Amino acid sequence: MTTHRFEPTRYSNVIGSLAPALTVASGDTVVTRTLDAAGFDSDDVRQASGPNPMNGPVFVEGAEPGDALKVEILAMTPTRDTGWTYSVLAANVVDPGAVRGLPPSEKTIWAIDRDASTVRLAEPVKGLEDFVLPLAPMIGCFGVAPALGQAISTATSGEFGGNMDYRLFGPGATVWFPVSAPGALFFLGDGHAVQGDGEIVGTGVETTFEITVRLTVEKAARLTWPRAETATDIITIGNARPLDQALQHATTDMLAWLTADFGLDARAASHLLGQVVRYDIGNVFDPAYTIACRVAKSWLTRRQSA
Repeated sequence: MTTHRFEPTRYSNVIGSLAPALTVASGDTVVTRTLDAAGFDSDDVRQASGPNPMNGPVFVEGAEPGDALKVEILAMTPTRDTGWTYSVLAANVVDPGAVRGLPPSEKTIWAIDRDASTVRLAEPVKGLEDFVLPLAPMIGCFGVAPALGQAISTATSGEFGGNMDYRLFGPGATVWFPVSAPGALFFLGDGHAVQGDGEIVGTGVETTFEITVRLTVEKAARLTWPRAETATDIITIGNARPLDQALQHATTDMLAWLTADFGLDARAASHLLGQVVRYDIGNVFDPAYTIACRVAKSWLTRRQSA
C-alpha cells in the first residue's frame, strides 16, 4: 500500500462530482494539510473562502455506486498555535424569547498548546480564568460525492456525509460512507481542536491540521447513511432537519446493522436498543442536523461471515 502526501492547489466549498485532485488505490494512505473553516492556512494566510473549504476530491480506484468507502482516521496534528470560535450561543438553540438577551457574537481566539495538548482562551473571560481543555481533534466536514451528480454545500450534510461536526470523528475512528459516484470522490477539511455536542456556538475551536487517513473500498456494502466504529462503540449517523427525522434515520440504520451483522432479529434488537442505546448530537447549527446512534461493542457479538 502507498502513502500519498496530498498538497492541494485548489479547495472546494461543495462536495460533489468534481474532477479528481488525487487518485489512489484502495488501501492507500493520504496525508494532507487542511485549512480552517474560514479558509486560513497554518500561517494564518487566507487561501480560500468559507464555509469549510475542502481538500479533494480523492478518486479511489475500484469504488463504484453501491460500495462503501472505509475511512480510517489515523492521525490529526494541529499545524498552528491558535484557533477561533464565535463567542455566543446560536439563536436557534435557545428559546426565542432569550435571543434578544444574548450579547453580540464575536470571533474569539483560542491558544493551542501543541506540546501540552491543551486548548484555552487566549484572553481569559471572567469566571473562566482557569478554563483549560484537553486537545480533542475531530474532522467537522468530510464525505463522498452525493448521488445524481449533485454538488452540495459544505455548510450542510446528508447521506454522503458532509458537515456533521460529530466530536467522535477523530483519530482512532473508522467511518464508512455510501459510494454514489465512480471513485467515491472523497473530500475532507474543517478540523476542530475541540468541540462540545451540537456545535452550539456555530463553531468548534476552528484550526488547521495535518490529517492522515487510510481509504479502502468495501464492495457491495449497500449503505444508506454513514456508519462508524470507535474502540468501544458502533455508530450510525442520520443527517436531516427536523431533529426527529435525523434520529429516525440513525435509528433505522442501527436496526438494519444489528439485524444484518450481529445475529439479532427485530425484536431482540429493539430490546437491546431500548435499554443501552446512546444518542449524541453532532450538529444543530447548520441546515441539516446530525444525530449519532451509538451502541457499546461490549453488548454485541459480530456474526462471522462464512
